[in-house]
Amino acid sequence: MDQEPAKRDMVAGLDKGLQVIEAFDQERSRLTIAEVAERTGLTRAAARRYLLTLTALGYMRHENKQFTLTPKILRLGQSYLHSARLPRIAQPLLYRLAYALGEAASVGVLDHDDLVCVAAVSAGQLISATLQPGTRVPAYCTANGRMLLASLPQEEAERFLARATPEPITSHTIVDRVRLGEEIARARERGYAVVDQELELGLRTIAVPVKNFRGDVVAAMNISVHAGRMSVEQMVERCLPTLIKYQVELNALL
Repeated sequence: MDQEPAKRDMVAGLDKGLQVIEAFDQERSRLTIAEVAERTGLTRAAARRYLLTLTALGYMRHENKQFTLTPKILRLGQSYLHSARLPRIAQPLLYRLAYALGEAASVGVLDHDDLVCVAAVSAGQLISATLQPGTRVPAYCTANGRMLLASLPQEEAERFLARATPEPITSHTIVDRVRLGEEIARARERGYAVVDQELELGLRTIAVPVKNFRGDVVAAMNISVHAGRMSVEQMVERCLPTLIKYQVELNALL
């Protein structure tokens, strides 16, 4: 693990500016200065300066005392997607996987306790808006996320379970920590994870880990199907062998 930088080497202004950007999300797309200050822990005066700076740089728009992010903010995410090796390598392979099965496929990575999609292909199946590069969802209720949690060292997985506060996103979401721990352990034992409509009603997913040349798990790859077209058992039977085939191929490229 990389060593934490010394405090003297940190640029506090950049840190706080990024916190201001991260204060905006799907539920809070418009925020006032006071709301940004509350969400970031900054003073109102400091929040105002950061918001006005971001507005002057084109990353923020100011209207009726509320601030919103502009499309320019996407450049930050695009810089990762265009420069990182994993999305560039995974994307063409995902096309082949998705069209081989006629289902949606994606690759995701862990970011703290969230699953972030870094590459996706729909194969003509409009299954879920969450299957888009850059989308961030809770790791505990997604197949890719649960597979990555299962790939963590045991102590890290236990720390995740200790701090997790699962919410019932759907009526199928597992919110009990003991049951969630059992599902993570099951994924670790099987080498694949299955999630049935826990993130979104009608969405079933199956995922396998993606490893680099050192054998480290760096991502997870999944196939998503509509529940009305395929049962869990059918998904495992039809999709898992092909998913494993492309898992082996992607591992070899990393």
